[in-house]
Amino acid sequence: MTEEALETFFNDNQSKFSNETIRSYRLSLKQFFSFCGKKFNEVKATDIRAWLASMEEKGLKKRSIHIKLSGLKSFYQYCMEENLLKKNPVLTVKTPKKDDILPYYLSKRQVALLQELTRNDDQFRPIVETLYSTGVRVSELLEIKLVDIKWDTRQIWIRKGKGTKERFVLFSHDCAERLKMYLEKRTTNSQFLFANRRGKQLHREFIQKNFRKFSKSLGFKVTPHTLRHTFAAHLAEKNMPQSYIQELLGHVDINSTRIYTRLMEHARKKQYDLYH
Repeated sequence: MTEEALETFFNDNQSKFSNETIRSYRLSLKQFFSFCGKKFNEVKATDIRAWLASMEEKGLKKRSIHIKLSGLKSFYQYCMEENLLKKNPVLTVKTPKKDDILPYYLSKRQVALLQELTRNDDQFRPIVETLYSTGVRVSELLEIKLVDIKWDTRQIWIRKGKGTKERFVLFSHDCAERLKMYLEKRTTNSQFLFANRRGKQLHREFIQKNFRKFSKSLGFKVTPHTLRHTFAAHLAEKNMPQSYIQELLGHVDINSTRIYTRLMEHARKKQYDLYH
């Protein structure tokens, strides 16, 4: 019964949700119903609060709890719209306040150390360069096709961004050189910029696994998303206008980019402290 309701929810929202949202919501809902042990129409607000409390006890960040709760909210909102329920159990559940922390990003020196570490890796050196140069999400990186790259203007067309918004991102001269070298050496025939031996898209977990290895070797945390934050932070440090950064990141909501403005102030203060 619950499985059926969940499948209908995902099928009906397929065009509305990005692949990333579906992946995240599936996981959150699976975790909630296995924690709760009740059918979807038997769930009470107290069950949801108990789930939130258990995640807090496990030390989950408020932001992660926020994301998990949004999956549940979306599902129950859908159940109400479809008249599957008379009362929405999430309605009286307060969303935990997000931790107001700055995004974690790498210093220029740390980026250089990561580039040095991957120097002889024919596949991951260009991946690192593309993530840092364009600020794309890992899901967007895996979708890039060779036809999406405009070499003359150094632009990449991101066809399906988050929320299916398309945009163009720019890449640096260094990144262009790395990509050309990589493509010249590549023996796989594929439409995708980064492909496995069979010419198919690389798997997200394969990328994440390698980044976990890099973190271990370097002694500091680095993920594809860290490079997205780093891209934005380094542009903010150069005083690039907030609206440009927003456009390059593909943020629909300017509030998502505002955190980088605070980050810019933080970066400026750091620079100031170095010289005083």
